[in-house]
Amino acid sequence: MNQDIIVGDDLYWQPELQRIAFTAHWQGRQIPCFIALHRLEHMSGQSLSDEANIILAFESVRFDIEELVSLQVEEEVFAPDGSLYL
Repeated sequence: MNQDIIVGDDLYWQPELQRIAFTAHWQGRQIPCFIALHRLEHMSGQSLSDEANIILAFESVRFDIEELVSLQVEEEVFAPDGSLYL
């Protein structure tokens, strides 16, 4: 687990965009983050079709997601609006 980046519990499924939105906290800053369904399926090794399983899959790979967010922050891979897209 990365202590510099904390992924909040405010995640929610955006079915129209096929992604989960969540907030990462870094140095007192809140960063809007998004992970695409296909990436989450790849990371979890599951085929995901309903919101409950999607959220459970996110939780099962939360620490890996924190690491990905940390890498993107270190490399300053922010979208023009300041968000991170995984």
